[in-house]
This record gives sequence, C-alpha cells and structure tokens, in this order.
Amino acid sequence: MIRKTAAVWAGKATGTLSRVSRRGGGTTLPGDIARIIDPKILTRLAKDLTYGSIVVTGTNGKTTTARLLSWLLEGAGHRVVANRAGANLIFGVTAAALNRAGSDGRLKADWGVFEIDEASLPKAVDEIQPRATLVLNLFRDQLDRYGELETIAKKIEKALGAVPETSRAILNADDPRVAEIGLNLARKPLWYGLDDISVASTTLPHAADARTCPRCGSSLIFDAVYVGHDGVYRCPNHDFSRPTPEIAATNIKLDGFDSLALTIDGTRIEMPLGGLYNCYNVLAAYAAARSIDLTAAYIADRLRTFKAAFGRQERVEFRGRHLILVLSKNPAGFNETVRTAVELAQGKNFIVGLNDRKADGTDVSWIWDVDFEMLKGKADVVIPAGNRAHDLAVRLKYAGVAAEQPQTDSGKALDLLIKSTREGDTAYLLCTYTAMLDLRAELVRRGWASPYWET
Repeated sequence: MIRKTAAVWAGKATGTLSRVSRRGGGTTLPGDIARIIDPKILTRLAKDLTYGSIVVTGTNGKTTTARLLSWLLEGAGHRVVANRAGANLIFGVTAAALNRAGSDGRLKADWGVFEIDEASLPKAVDEIQPRATLVLNLFRDQLDRYGELETIAKKIEKALGAVPETSRAILNADDPRVAEIGLNLARKPLWYGLDDISVASTTLPHAADARTCPRCGSSLIFDAVYVGHDGVYRCPNHDFSRPTPEIAATNIKLDGFDSLALTIDGTRIEMPLGGLYNCYNVLAAYAAARSIDLTAAYIADRLRTFKAAFGRQERVEFRGRHLILVLSKNPAGFNETVRTAVELAQGKNFIVGLNDRKADGTDVSWIWDVDFEMLKGKADVVIPAGNRAHDLAVRLKYAGVAAEQPQTDSGKALDLLIKSTREGDTAYLLCTYTAMLDLRAELVRRGWASPYWET
C-alpha cells in the first residue's frame, strides 16, 4: 500500500509539472514514473473500480468508441476514468488512472473505459482484467511498428484467450480478420455488424487488406462492402464466412460529417456524428453498453447530445472559416474520410496533413493506396501540409489534383487556407495524428482552440 501511494503521488506530481511547464498534457510521463516506483500500479488501481473496466482496441475508431461509452456511463450517473486524450499505450492508461486517484492512493471511479493500442492489448488485459473487451477492426497501419495484420491478429487472439471467465469479448463480425480471431476463441463472443446494403459497395477498394480465406487461402466473395474490407463475405469453398451479428444496424442514413441515424434492435439512434465508419463506432458502443445492462431507450436518448473528441470531426471556428478536423491515419481511414468529405459533405476546401513521426509511422508509402483521385475536379483548394508535405504533393499530382504549394509549417498552411478561401467557407483538415496535433497546437497558440488535454 505504501508503494502504491508513493507511485500515485509521484505520478500526479509529474503530471502537474508537465502541464505547468507546458511540456505536455501529462498524458503519458506520469505513467512512466509511477510504473518505475510500482510496476503493478495499474493492476492495483484497476482493482479499486466499483464495476470494472471496458477496453477498446482496433486500428480505427478507438478514441471515438471509448468516448461514446464514457458518455453513456457518465449520463447514467457513473464516475468514469478514461484516457480521453488518446494516449493508448500502457503508460498512457496508467497516467489516466493516476489522474483520478486520490491522495490516499485509491482510484475513485466506478468504471474504467480505456482505448488500447492493438500491440499493447495483451499487457493491458493482464493488468486491467477488463469486464468487456471490444475489438473494432484490423486495417494495415504503421507497418514499421506493427508488421502485417496477421501478427497483430495473433496478439489480440492471445490476449482475448487470457481474459477473465467473467469477461465478454465483443467483436466486429464484418471484419474478416477480427472474425477469424473470434471463431478461434473458446468462448463465443458477442458479434455486431452492419446490415444495410443501401450504404454498401459491391467491390473492394484496391487497398483492401483482407481478401482471402484464412482457412484455405481462396479469394473471399464479398456480397457487400461497407468500410475498407469490412462487409458481408464468404469463402467459395464454404470454409469461412461472416458470423451472424447478434446486434446489427439497419436503415442507415448519412449526412456528411454532420449527422448519422441508424436502427439497432428496433431503436432509432440519431446523433451529431458523420460518416459510415462512425456507424461502426456507434454500433460497437451500443453493443458494449447493452452488455452491461444500459437500456436501448436510454442509449438512444443520451447519444443525441454526444460531442466528438479532439481531432475526430472536431469543429473549430477560425477567422470566419468553419474548420472540421478529421484524423486520417492509414489507407482505409483516409479513403473513408475523403469519400465522406467529397461525396456526402460536398467539401471543396482541404488541408491534407502528412507527418512521419513515430506516432504516425515512419513509412509513408501507404499514401499511394489512398484514393486521392476522389478530389480531382471536385475540390477547389487542396493544401498539402506536414513534414512530408512534398511527398503528398507528388501523390496529389499523380492523382490529377490541382494542389497549392506544399507547406511544412502549420502556421503557413493555415495562413494559405485563409488566403485561398472566403469567410463562411468550410474547410476539412484531413491529417495523420501528429500533423493534426501540429495544426491544433497552432490554433491553440492563436487562441482559436483549447489544448487537447482540456477537451
């Protein structure tokens, strides 16, 4: 108990110092320090939770889904601890728990809702012992860090095989790689998926990551494609097929980045969040919420007032322009955000940001798998930004997109946007993770946004 309390105090002091000195938001370093003092600090804090934890993992959508769950639990009167700033390695989760601990070293919360980096899931499950583990999707992302999808899938499968007997795995049936994981588990997971072909395509995008049957290697037949390789699929040799979702979304209506509506179990859900990919996030959060006995009527009512996390369809007013920041960090995610902005929102003005820092992935060759051709002839202003803006400019040139001069400085990118657009215009900032943070930091410096750890 003495070691636990000392670790909490040291971690909280580190977080305070980090924020006061403006060296960061205290979202990771406090966890580093506390774990040096007490390597079991996260396990000890997790045991203080009244009801336990929900862990969210997968390539895309972790932050939004975790925020949806926190919103639902808080609305039901629960005290929730969450790594809201998106620091999803084990150190970030530890820092979030430390931030809510009291001077006596105890974590004062009812629920933990933690988004977890896919590669960190085994350690997180071991230390947190979650009540529910939610797996959203598996797309190619940061190959320099993670390797191929099969490698990550095996890590997730191993983690789910080690969850407590009382824990529930909640998996996306529409993702072939996630389905393969679930079908190999000893305990049957709770499956969820979309069931509305009116919003589906019949062909896979050229950058789809899961095309073959994991049993026999034959090319999968897709009867519907929703996002990336997520859809309705089957093996021609009957060796593998999409599991039947127990919780499904139907009658989907999309309005750009402004709103979406869908029906789940006969309950109509409408909310101020856009894009087909967010239908998966809403459905996943609904499935997890129902598994812990929140009612469908309450979920629908509460989600009407949900607010997006920083950088995830976050809206900022800047010198008379309406900026919408949308994290776009890999081929599947970028293709969906571009498609939503162009086809559903009729977007005309863009900053496209590309960085190659560790948090983004240092190999940016994946931009050639993004269908930037969707911008051709439809976008009026496209500004390549970030420290790899020139690479992006080359890709846009080959896509036939007339782009502005590349801007490696975030301030200059924003200044060029102001120069190239009119008051009242809407601009979409589609960026990799640190490119988005750089643009936000510049907006914060100019007084148009709050630091991300305050959102």
